[in-house]
Amino acid sequence: MYKSNFRKKLFDFSCLKIAKLSMLILCAYNIILLTSCNNESNNTSQKHPITNPTFVDVAPIIFKNCTPCHRPGESGPFELLNYNDVKKYANKIKFVTRTRYMPPWPADATYTHFIGERLLTDEEIETIKVWVENKTPLGDATKIPSTPTFYKGSHFDKPDTVIQFKDLIPIKGNGTDYFYIIKMPMQFSKDTFVRYFEFVPSHHKFVHHVNGHLINYSSNSKKNNSQGLSYALDEYSDYKALYQHMNILNDDRTFPTLTPNTVYYLPGYVPPTYPLGIGGYRVNKTSSILIKSIHYAPTNKDRLDSSYINIFYGPKPKRPIFETQLGTFGISNIEPELILQPNQIQTFTTKATLDADISMLSINPHMHLLGKSFWAFAIKPNGDTIPLIKINKWDFKWQYYYTFQHPIKIEKGTTINVFGTFDNTNKNPNNPNSPPKLVTQGDGIKSMKSTEEMFQFIFAYLPYQTGDEKINLKE
Repeated sequence: MYKSNFRKKLFDFSCLKIAKLSMLILCAYNIILLTSCNNESNNTSQKHPITNPTFVDVAPIIFKNCTPCHRPGESGPFELLNYNDVKKYANKIKFVTRTRYMPPWPADATYTHFIGERLLTDEEIETIKVWVENKTPLGDATKIPSTPTFYKGSHFDKPDTVIQFKDLIPIKGNGTDYFYIIKMPMQFSKDTFVRYFEFVPSHHKFVHHVNGHLINYSSNSKKNNSQGLSYALDEYSDYKALYQHMNILNDDRTFPTLTPNTVYYLPGYVPPTYPLGIGGYRVNKTSSILIKSIHYAPTNKDRLDSSYINIFYGPKPKRPIFETQLGTFGISNIEPELILQPNQIQTFTTKATLDADISMLSINPHMHLLGKSFWAFAIKPNGDTIPLIKINKWDFKWQYYYTFQHPIKIEKGTTINVFGTFDNTNKNPNNPNSPPKLVTQGDGIKSMKSTEEMFQFIFAYLPYQTGDEKINLKE
């Protein structure tokens, strides 16, 4: 990923000061991991479940925690919009809630809390169980709450504008990973400010990831950005030649400036939103979104991708957000080298020490199908520990960008430590290789293939200002 000079200077990678702690930390990690795996994260409640629940009692639980994904156009495989929908899948709902497989929330809530946690209380789980076992009674229909209103095609509300692929992207059903570069021109009546971009995939199961950049053309640098190829396979060694064919270069054939990671997507991802004035982008009248990489996972059926981007306007940003990452393509090495031996479960670590105070806003752990668990924490100069995130059971399908309730101050001299465990055995049901084989993080774009691996800890932050800890990031 792109990193500005500011970001490069932010960290001191010489972690020799804590080298003596490495083995101690690793041992502690294994102990905590074993404990965590034997004690599932529970959002316990002291309340007693409703004795004879009806759909009047169950509907609020479903509408809040299930319906946002189980509605037309979203990732849920079936709809949960009304009594008949829920009754039809009642036994399945009972099972997935009791096992805490659903609603999906991989982060351990006993370790760290984030905005928008999708967690059911013991009372809510028991209420669903009893309701199903009592043959799903409807109750007083006049007291059933209305199904929440959602805007179709967005996790938020109606966007201010939508930009679509100029041409549909062909995905061949030959079981191969495909990587495309896509240009999406934008032409506004005037320069404006965008609060956030929301990528909406037309095929949730096959869009593996998206990294998109904003190109702002000055008034004299580009006369017409709508011409040229709209997409190309990412297999070029000479990007200047490709960008010339796609009409991405300035008119004088110089490279335009790319604002990194303006558009981002992973399975389960929802763009983080922050209070007004924090984050956002200035977008010039003539501009483009360059999807530098969109990865389509293998499929056995030919498809055409018609994904699009929702754009939401906002005020002029007062505090720009920065982003960086540890691990693969990041600012810190992975130790040992990320080579996954067949028929083994292995743990790797990556770490970096801050050179300045920051306010951490959101974090995004990332691994592929061999991921088993993930743990990140920070050690302050005085030895105190700041818990960041723990995922006891990694799930590739749900890779949230977790946002803290308040910014976390990470002071200069603090070391961020990240541990990732990978399961490259035949006991891992998600292992893409049977029998298991040697897996690495590949070379360049190859590391993004489903059959390769990655180990990243991505985070968004602000340069620290006094009082940041008191900002409420929940809108």
